[in-house]
Amino acid sequence: MKRKIWTALLLCVIPAVMWSNDGVVYVNGNQLVPINETEISIAKEVLTISIRDDGYADVDVLYELTNHGKEKTVSMGFEAEAPYNVEAPFNKEGQHPFIHDFTVTMNGERLSYKNAIIGVDYQKEQDFAPLDLKQWQQATDIAEHLVRDAATDSVMPFAYAYYFTAKFKEGRNEVHHTYRYRISYGVWRAFEIPYWLKPAMRWANHKIDDFTLRIKAENTAKHFCLNDSLFAAAPFKIADGKGKMRKVKNDSGESVMEVALRDATLEWHAKDFVPSDNLTILAADILYAGDGKNHLGAFYDRGEHYQLWGLEEQKLNHRIMRNLPYAHRGYVFRDKKLKAYFEKLWWYMPDPTWQAATDDFTPRELKWIEQYK
Repeated sequence: MKRKIWTALLLCVIPAVMWSNDGVVYVNGNQLVPINETEISIAKEVLTISIRDDGYADVDVLYELTNHGKEKTVSMGFEAEAPYNVEAPFNKEGQHPFIHDFTVTMNGERLSYKNAIIGVDYQKEQDFAPLDLKQWQQATDIAEHLVRDAATDSVMPFAYAYYFTAKFKEGRNEVHHTYRYRISYGVWRAFEIPYWLKPAMRWANHKIDDFTLRIKAENTAKHFCLNDSLFAAAPFKIADGKGKMRKVKNDSGESVMEVALRDATLEWHAKDFVPSDNLTILAADILYAGDGKNHLGAFYDRGEHYQLWGLEEQKLNHRIMRNLPYAHRGYVFRDKKLKAYFEKLWWYMPDPTWQAATDDFTPRELKWIEQYK
């Protein structure tokens, strides 16, 4: 599911960011230049992304890196694309306006980190060169994710960089960092979560010896799709909770993995993982909206950006509408028509133990139920 496929759907989007796997960078004056590390390899990575209903996701990345040489100091960094279509403030200190609570720990010790605003050239590997903000200013009259050089009237995209100095001892080292990020959304996408995996190729082994991906839907349910070809080396599994998955074709004919989770974790684990592409977790409404063939509720999400495209003209069935939040939690319907309807929805997973309580309903869902009485 390559990023270019969805380019036409970028209307009404809020912060589109590329979360990047930590790469190795060389600090030279005011430049951070990606380099290939020859003595430190990634022995293990556990990447956990928790999708929440409040429009945020939590990212937790745990590395075990092996230094095959003597003790050394290495700079590590990643970039986050500037948001657009949200009138976000331009943070000259280099801190992304939608990334919060960033932490980094190495071998149990909390590390400090630095930020910078860098120029982005999509035609080549990022060089992490911090911009001179006396020369480059945000081009708000064109787009807020661009900066302009007034002297030449040239423009380019910019990104926020996070980087830190890591002192590696001989042998095994552990690097752990976490942050919280406001999720992107757009037309036919209730949420989109990109994450760059390919910078892992800069380390000595040019792969991840032992890689685990966990996508969590804690105290909620999420319906999404993933690039199937990226994960061909091993099967996915539902690690806990209730979930299902299947392979389907998207509108470009590519094979994708469609996943539905409820209070569950999707897990993928492989040895000697060489990422051929970057990861995108994309809301499954992209598979269902806009083709004129879908019935009400084929995709449902508890978040604020769930939309019912084109269904107002189809005289909505209000009984279906007000029962969608209940079905999303696994309510077993006694009404034969409702039971038959929801059992046709792929994401529906009956749970006889769930009682029809509204304690965890979102404010939007409570308003929804009232609206469609």
